[in-house]
Amino acid sequence: MKKTIFAALDGNNPDRNIIEEAGVIIKNGGLVAFPTETVYGLGGDALQSASSRKIYAAKGRPSDNPLIVHICRWEDMERIVVRIPAAAVKLADAFWPGPLTMILEKSDAVPAETTGGLSTVAVRMPAHPAALALIAAAGGYVAAPSANTSGRPSPTRAEHVREDMDGRIDMIVDGGGTEIGLESTIVDLTGNVPVILRPGFITKEMIEETLQTAVEADRSLPAAGQAPKAPGMKYRHYAPRGEMTVVSGNREAVTRTIVRLAAEKRRVGEKVGIICTDETRSFYDADCVASAGGGTDAETVARHLYEILRSFDSRQVTCIYSEAFSGEGIGQAVMNRLLKAAGHHILEVS
Repeated sequence: MKKTIFAALDGNNPDRNIIEEAGVIIKNGGLVAFPTETVYGLGGDALQSASSRKIYAAKGRPSDNPLIVHICRWEDMERIVVRIPAAAVKLADAFWPGPLTMILEKSDAVPAETTGGLSTVAVRMPAHPAALALIAAAGGYVAAPSANTSGRPSPTRAEHVREDMDGRIDMIVDGGGTEIGLESTIVDLTGNVPVILRPGFITKEMIEETLQTAVEADRSLPAAGQAPKAPGMKYRHYAPRGEMTVVSGNREAVTRTIVRLAAEKRRVGEKVGIICTDETRSFYDADCVASAGGGTDAETVARHLYEILRSFDSRQVTCIYSEAFSGEGIGQAVMNRLLKAAGHHILEVS
C-alpha cells in the first residue's frame, strides 16, 4: 500500500513548502488531494494521460466520466480549448475564481483520458488560495474530481479524504472545512444555448442575468452506453451506504410520514437516520437525527449535507429518510445532490 503524506495548512494560508512539495508530486505524475471552496479535489496533471488514469483508479471511477481541469490564470485557457466564446469571457469576469465550471471544445493538448474520451473539456478556476497556489506549482493544469471513492458523498474535510484515499494517493493537503460544501455549477457552452449540466452555488438565474439570455437546465440522464458530458450525471451519485428516500410535500405530511416509516424500519431491526431542519428536529426519534440547518437557509444546508451523509456511514446507518428542501437558488443544487444520493427514490406525500 502507498504511504500517503498528510500536511496541514495554517487555515487558508498556503504554506509554500507544502505547496511546492505537492506541486512536484503532481508534476512527477502523482496524486494530491487539496481543498477548494466547494469540496476537496483529487489532483493530477491534466495534460498527462497516465495521471488521469491514476485518478480513475484511485477513485474506482468509470473512465468515461470526465474530469474537470483546474487552472489558476485566465490566459491558460488558450492552451486547452479551441475557441473561447464571448459567453465564457462574461462568465469568467463575473464568477472566476469561483464555483463555476465551463464546458468548451478541447484542444489536442488535453488527452482523451482527462475528458473521458469526449471532444470537450470542463474547466474551472477555484476561489481558494491554497488551490490556486497548488495549481500554479503543479504547472498550471490540474485535473481534479472530488477526492472520494466513486459514488460516495464528496469530502468537505480532510478527514473524509483520509477515509477514502489513505494509501491510494501520494498526499493530502488539509485546509480545514470547505466553505460551500457542494460541487461547482457546470454549464455547457458548446451549443447555441448554454445548458446547466449540474446545478451549484452559481444558479441558473445568476448565469442568465450575466449573459442576458435564456439558459437551459439539463434534467436528462446519459442513455445506456453513452458517456456523461459532465461529472455527477450518473443516476446514483454522492451516495451513502444506507438505502435513502427523500420525502416531499407539505411539512406536516412529510414529518408524519417520516416518523411512521422510521418507526416501521426500526421495528424490523434497521438502523435509521433522518435528515431534517432546525424547525422539525424535535419531531423525530431515530438512531441518528441530523439537522442540516434552518429550512430557509439553503447555503447552510448545502454546507452540511455531505458531512451528515458521511456521519451516517460511520454509524452504520442502513436506512435514511430526508426531508426535501426548497428548490430555489442553491436549493436546486441541494435537491439535485439529495436525489442523486437517493437514486431518485422520492416519496411525494400530502
